[in-house]
Amino acid sequence: MVQIDLKGKKALVTGGSQGIGAEICKALAACGADVFINYNSHKTKAEALAIEIRKNFGVNVGVGKADVSNSQEVKELFAAMDEVMGRVDILVNNAGTESIAHVLNMEEEEWDRVVNINLKGPFLCTQAAGQRMEKGNGGVIINISSIHDVVPRKGLVHYCSAKAGLRMLTKCLSLELAESNVRVVSVAPGAITTEMNRAEIAKFGKDKFENWIPQGRIGNVADVANTVAFLASELASYINGTDIYVDGAYMNSTIQYDPRPPRNIQQ
Repeated sequence: MVQIDLKGKKALVTGGSQGIGAEICKALAACGADVFINYNSHKTKAEALAIEIRKNFGVNVGVGKADVSNSQEVKELFAAMDEVMGRVDILVNNAGTESIAHVLNMEEEEWDRVVNINLKGPFLCTQAAGQRMEKGNGGVIINISSIHDVVPRKGLVHYCSAKAGLRMLTKCLSLELAESNVRVVSVAPGAITTEMNRAEIAKFGKDKFENWIPQGRIGNVADVANTVAFLASELASYINGTDIYVDGAYMNSTIQYDPRPPRNIQQ
């Protein structure tokens, strides 16, 4: 059986202290990678995660604070990783944020905040990582997007626009960085249960959500993290510039009044 092997690789995961990011850190470490966990506001969670990963997987772990939309803080983050890890082989641009606002009521500052974290952040981190990767043996950059990079949603014009930009950024980067032996792909989750949204999903109605998803269940953080681990490995060495949707076919099921006739199986 083929195993995902990331032994000796050095990975940076932005927004890695909780939710999908934390699970990505664990998945990469489980495959043997040393992991540098970026956080912005959740220092305690990041440090607890680092202790857990060291204990369970025996890899080298670092922790660094940075707002990824701030170029100076990104420079300092990569300098800290240089000191702890020596290089970067895998960058996972996971840090993101969203808020709900009608487009006619949205403040300019909120537009800038959401777009800068979700789009400018990956740009800045990719520059820093790419400059290091091209001097070494190349690497892999994985952008965590969303099904809303192609599926519009009311109240999220800033978020959807940023994720659509991230999708195109991924494709442009795959062209520009291929000659440096750097692959760039995006992973776009659909409805995923995390510690932050579990109560919100329950309030909305978990059964209602799952009835909309063709596979019949809301995704979990491991669904995304396992995909990232595969894409970071040599098993995915010819996958470049594409978008992987991890959504149980949710984005393909927009017509909720489909009769869904039962499958008749002839015995």
